Amino acid sequence: MKKFAIAAATATALTLTMANAAFAAQATTQAPMTVAAGEVDKAKEATSDTWITTKVKSDLLTEKGIPGSDIKVETNKGVVSLSSTVAITDAQKEIAVAIAKKIKGVKAVSADGLKAE
Repeated sequence: MKKFAIAAATATALTLTMANAAFAAQATTQAPMTVAAGEVDKAKEATSDTWITTKVKSDLLTEKGIPGSDIKVETNKGVVSLSSTVAITDAQKEIAVAIAKKIKGVKAVSADGLKAE
């Protein structure tokens, strides 16, 4: 029984060693993967826009006197668009725009979609 276990372990070790060597040989013969610079920039931009949207939304939600849950925030290439389905005061609109403008990475803020009373 011990001879069988030793033989099985040896066979397994040899098989894994051969498979590893074959995999390594195959991996070195493949061309390296390249990523277009434009695709990387798009991914960074999308991440940045997502971060900006999240930061603006969270700041609006934590600001007293602003109906942050009623304000929709969208960001495209650093331009933040604010909109709402409920009316807000002109003062609330100005505060919402100021909050969005202070976020790092924001290039411009459009508040045309905010309904003011």
